[in-house]
Amino acid sequence: MTGGPEPISAEARRALEQELADLLDERRMVAATLKDNPEVGDQADQADELQRVNQLDRLDRRITDITERLRQAELAGPARTDVVGVGSTVTVRFADGSVETLQIGEGAEALDQNLVTADSPLGRALLGRRAGESVRYDTPDGPASAAVESIGEPPA
Repeated sequence: MTGGPEPISAEARRALEQELADLLDERRMVAATLKDNPEVGDQADQADELQRVNQLDRLDRRITDITERLRQAELAGPARTDVVGVGSTVTVRFADGSVETLQIGEGAEALDQNLVTADSPLGRALLGRRAGESVRYDTPDGPASAAVESIGEPPA
């Protein structure tokens, strides 16, 4: 990771935008349940009200995080296709001959099994590599290797 704004894949952008829309809907629903006068009601009502306020705080923090991540991705522009970086789509051939198309992303973007975080052993090994280069990395079963076949959308 460069320390500057990092791009994200189109898939990760769509997922974050959907999560943001869902969070905004949830926030509207929770906010609508809050009472104007928290002094009204018994202690159970007040505890319930406090729980909803805490839920709003949690929602607001996540909304802020996602909004900032989308803004940073916009500043970063599209993922590079000449060298592997955060946001790249990478097709990799493993030592056993299997080929997989992976997304290099951040931990917060863990969308599915095809996402490799930039701070994982494979992710760190792939960062900065070009098509045709091989990488070595550690796995729980020992050292492994892979070759970068392509960067960008998977070959048709």
